[in-house]
Amino acid sequence: MVKRSDSQGRLDDAARAGWLYYVAGRTQDEIASAMGISRQSAQRLVSLAVAERLIKVRLDHPIAACLELAEALKDRYGLKYAEVVPSDPGNTSSTVGIAEAGAAEIERWLKRPEPIIIAIGTGRTLKAAIDQLPPMECPQHRIVSLTGNIGPDGSAAYYNVIFSMADAIKARHFPMPLPVLCASAEERETLHDQPLVRATLALGSKADVTFVGIGELGVDGPLCVDGFLDREEMIRLVENGAAGEICGWIYDQKGKLLGSPMNDRVASVGIPSREHSRVIGMAQGQRKWTAMRAALKGGLLNGLITDEASAGHLLDR
Repeated sequence: MVKRSDSQGRLDDAARAGWLYYVAGRTQDEIASAMGISRQSAQRLVSLAVAERLIKVRLDHPIAACLELAEALKDRYGLKYAEVVPSDPGNTSSTVGIAEAGAAEIERWLKRPEPIIIAIGTGRTLKAAIDQLPPMECPQHRIVSLTGNIGPDGSAAYYNVIFSMADAIKARHFPMPLPVLCASAEERETLHDQPLVRATLALGSKADVTFVGIGELGVDGPLCVDGFLDREEMIRLVENGAAGEICGWIYDQKGKLLGSPMNDRVASVGIPSREHSRVIGMAQGQRKWTAMRAALKGGLLNGLITDEASAGHLLDR
């Protein structure tokens, strides 16, 4: 017989208590009686289930104010899809709320019976959404990474999410076997000319739906923090009018790609055409407002998942 460790046994008990509370609708007194423990222990186990993310909650009731903001965003920016979730004034996390909403939207696309191509970008918020997905069997779909999956030191890029998605979703996955940023434009051309890479680039360009993060720029932005650009390079980009980035592609305040040597080194698939692809950006928080507004003004996106505070800012003339 396999003996459980104390920590695994406690997680098992937390999962059972969490299921009884959130799914079966049992009270803590009833859980305590069913599990042969005290009420205080039952309460601690339910709390542990939440803290360890064993319980994932989705709110199905639409909030009127959020619906109104979503419709206003669609009207203002010509979006085909928008979802706004409540803001949590006491939490500055970049993923709370929209990760769950993003997971729900990705799941809706995955449930389609007809074969589709789903393109996936990168970033913390998108990874948090992928982590919320339940296991699914989707052999009819193809899922392709828009970005390279090799970091500046040769290691796997941590926030490239296609490998996390492959763990949960049984579908054909196509990673991009490239660095996020090439050393030069010439190196990018050489790499893009490889048959395997050409096929992946072509697949990504034909995506039916695309999910991307929206990155802010600055010395505290993801490209700098994750080591893709050094401080001086980032400062020069901002001084030259850069406002944000999507899959490494850097754009200005009007949402136009910068004519910068940096963009010549980006190995990512170009952002799929909004004519035939639903391109959904996921972002919230004041640090991202400039990048979000610019991306929407430039028509880089035709879908957005964000929170109330960010939506209000984007609608403020």
